Amino acid sequence: MIEARKKAHLTLDEVARRMGTTQLVVASPESGHPLPSLRSLKRYAEAVNRKVEIRVV
Repeated sequence: MIEARKKAHLTLDEVARRMGTTQLVVASPESGHPLPSLRSLKRYAEAVNRKVEIRVV
């Protein structure tokens, strides 16, 4: 998540604003604690111009 945010040249605050939430809500899943929900991952991905892809290999 952090890599995607940095590649989009966005700060935590900018992602939070795009998601309509706070920096704390963005920073917590980036740290992996707690694990983000699929809904949160989708919102985050949209905010950093990415998509969520889940694979079982």
